[in-house]
Amino acid sequence: MSLDIFNNLWEYLATNLGFKILKIILILILFFIFKGIGKKAINQAFKVYQEKQQATKARVYTMEKLVNNILSYVLIFIMIVMIFNTLGIHTASLIAGAGVVGLAIGFGAQGLVSDVVTGFFILLEKQMDVGEVVTIGSYNGIVEEVGLRTTQVRGFDGILHFIPNRNISSLSNHSRGNMRALVDIGISYDEDIDEALKVIQEVCEQVAQQEENIVEGPDVIGVQALNSSDVVLRVIAQTKNGEQFGVERTLKKAIKEALDAHNIEIPFPHQVMVHKQERSQG
Repeated sequence: MSLDIFNNLWEYLATNLGFKILKIILILILFFIFKGIGKKAINQAFKVYQEKQQATKARVYTMEKLVNNILSYVLIFIMIVMIFNTLGIHTASLIAGAGVVGLAIGFGAQGLVSDVVTGFFILLEKQMDVGEVVTIGSYNGIVEEVGLRTTQVRGFDGILHFIPNRNISSLSNHSRGNMRALVDIGISYDEDIDEALKVIQEVCEQVAQQEENIVEGPDVIGVQALNSSDVVLRVIAQTKNGEQFGVERTLKKAIKEALDAHNIEIPFPHQVMVHKQERSQG
C-alpha cells in the first residue's frame, strides 16, 4: 500500500516542471561523476596492462584515449535518453521514428561508417601511436590522438590537423626503428678528392665517439654527384629514432671546420658578367 502511495507521489512530482529541472540537473551531475570515475578506472586498468604486457607507453596512451572517447559517447547517449524520459518523451517511439529517418540519410552516413571502420583497422594493425612522427598525405607532424572517426596530427608549424580516417590512404611512420642521417658536402673540382675523403672520414670517427645518438657509422660513401660547380661527397649514419636531424647538424659543422682547417674549398656559386662594349660611330 505504501509503495503505491510513493509511486503516485513520484508521478505527481514528475509532472511538475520544477522537479523535472532538478532531476535533469541531477542527471548531469551523475554524468560528470560517472565520467570521472570511469576515466580513473580506465587509467588504472591501462597502467596495470602496461606493466603486465610490457607495452609501449605510446601504444597504451593511444588505446586509453580511444576507450575514454567510447566511454564518453556511451554516457552521453544514456544521459540524453534519461533526460528525454524525464521530459516525458518516450525514447522507444523516437528510436522507431529514427529508423525511417535513418534509412533516408543512410547514404549520407557512409562516410562516417568508413571513418569508423578505417580507424578500427588503424588501431588493430598498430599503424601509428600517439607521439609518433608520421606523414599522412600532405600532412607531416606528431600524432596527438587516434580516434574512431578522426586522427589528430600536430604539424611542425604548430597547426593541429583533423584528418578523417577514410582519407588516410597512405601513411608513413617515421618513428619505428633507426633513422638515417645523410649529409652531402660539395668540394671544388680543383681539390684532391682522396684527401677530402680522408679528412671527412676522420671527422666521422671523432663524431661517432662523441655523439651517443649514433647507432652505426657515420661513414663516407664516396662521390655522390658531379655538379656544375662542385663534387658532392656523401656521408651516411644510422641514428636513434628522431635524432637524425641533430646528428646531421653536428656532422655538417664538424666537416665544415675540418675542411677549412685543411684549406679544402667548399665552392659557392659564381656569376660572371660580360659587358659588351658599344662600337663608336665615326
